[in-house]
Amino acid sequence: MKKRVINIGGEQIEMMVPDKRIIMFIILGIIGLWIVLSSVYTVDADEVGVIRRFGKHTRTTDPGLNFKLPWGIEKVTKVKVERVYKEEFGFRTVSAGVRTEYSSADYSSESLMLTGDLNSALVEWIVQYRIKDPVAYLFRVKNVERTIRYVSESILRQVVGDNSVDEVITVRRQDIAPEVKQLMQELLDEYETGIDIVTVNLQDVNPPQKVQPAFNEVNEAEQDKERIINEALQVYNSAIPKAKGEAEQQILEAEGYATNRINRAKGDAEKFIAVWREYNKAKDVTQRRLYLEMMQDVLPKLDKKIIVDEDLKSFLPLLQLDTKGGAR
Repeated sequence: MKKRVINIGGEQIEMMVPDKRIIMFIILGIIGLWIVLSSVYTVDADEVGVIRRFGKHTRTTDPGLNFKLPWGIEKVTKVKVERVYKEEFGFRTVSAGVRTEYSSADYSSESLMLTGDLNSALVEWIVQYRIKDPVAYLFRVKNVERTIRYVSESILRQVVGDNSVDEVITVRRQDIAPEVKQLMQELLDEYETGIDIVTVNLQDVNPPQKVQPAFNEVNEAEQDKERIINEALQVYNSAIPKAKGEAEQQILEAEGYATNRINRAKGDAEKFIAVWREYNKAKDVTQRRLYLEMMQDVLPKLDKKIIVDEDLKSFLPLLQLDTKGGAR
C-alpha cells in the first residue's frame, strides 16, 4: 500500500492506495479460481457426464470427480442412466402416495382405440424406460420423450387392432403388454434413441361408458356359462372315475372267479385221472374205497339211519323206529 495526497475542496487528504502488483495478484487469483471452478465437476452415482468440445461429443465420464477444459471450451451434460422414467397414457397422476390422485381431465384421445372386430375400447397404460446410451439419447433424436409417446401409442393401437374387444379386455390382456414392449424396443432401437424399455403395463382396459352396461351383462353371462361348465365338469369328474373304478373292480372279480374255476376244474380233472389210474391198478380195492368214502360223506347228512341185513324177514317188535335217531 502507498500513501497518496489528494486535494479535495482545497484540503489535502492522505489516502492509502493499493499497489498495482497487489491488484494484479487479486485479478489473477480470481481468474485462477474461475478456471478451477469451470474445470472441475462432479458426476453422481446414478448418472454419467457427456462432454462436448465446441458442441461436438468427445467423451463420456463416469461418476466421481472429473475435469474438463474451462472457459466454455468443453461443456458437460449429466444424464441419469440408472433412473427409471415413466410415461402415462390415457390418464395423469396428480400426486402419488398411499391414496394416489389422478387428473380429472379427459384423455380419451389417447385411450380410445378401435379393436379388430370394429368395437371400441378405452386402454390406459404406462411405459417405464431408462437411458442405456446417453450419447444417442442426447444427439440422435431431437425430443426423445415425445418420440416415446408417439411410438408407444402407435404400437399399442396396432396390437389392439389385431385383437377383438374380448381378447383385449379379458382373454389376451396379459399377452398384449409384452408384445407392445418388444415392438416398441425394436422401433426405438431403429431410431437410435438410446432408450431401453423396462416394462409396459396395461393400467386399465374398459369398453366406452355408453356400452358399459351391455358389456357388463355379456360378462355376467360369460361368467354364468363358465360356472355351469365348471359344475358339470365337477360332476363328470366325480361320476366317471367312480364308474370306471366299479367297472374295473367287476372285471377283476370276474377274472379272479374265472381263474378260480379253471384251477378247480384242472384240479378235479387231475384228481379224477389219478383215481382212474389207481382204479386200473386195483379195481376191487378202489371200488370199496370209493364206496366207503361216499358213505362217509352221505351218512352224516341223514337224520335216521336203519341198517338191515338183506336176509332179514321182519323187524323186531322192540325196535323203536319213531324215536329220534332211529336204531343202529
